[in-house]
Amino acid sequence: MMLRHRQKSEREPTIALINIVFLMLIFFLVAGTLARPVDGDLRLVSTADLAGAPPPDALVVHADARLSYRGQDIASPAAFVDMLPEEDRARLRLMPDRALAAQDLVALGRALRVAGAGQVVIVTQRGAE
Repeated sequence: MMLRHRQKSEREPTIALINIVFLMLIFFLVAGTLARPVDGDLRLVSTADLAGAPPPDALVVHADARLSYRGQDIASPAAFVDMLPEEDRARLRLMPDRALAAQDLVALGRALRVAGAGQVVIVTQRGAE
């Protein structure tokens, strides 16, 4: 009699766990259907064909760590910060090339902060396909 009681107690936690997982599955199925579907005839804007142009106020960093701003080469991060008006120094936008080494990007960010930049924001490409 003692043996049967042990076997039964070992099965109960497993059944309870299965019940909890099943209830969670039902919950997520119901919660997922509560979001309104997008209209079937709606066509979203596609930006795949747009030319990738840097924002006009972003410092562009090329793969060889060369800096340019609005098509003009920049000698150093300090020279870039010095040429900006005081109000534009609070937040600088940086657009690095994909092939730029990460350590070069981090070093450039530090150099901009030392030169007087308040916040350095990295502009990246984002696509939903």
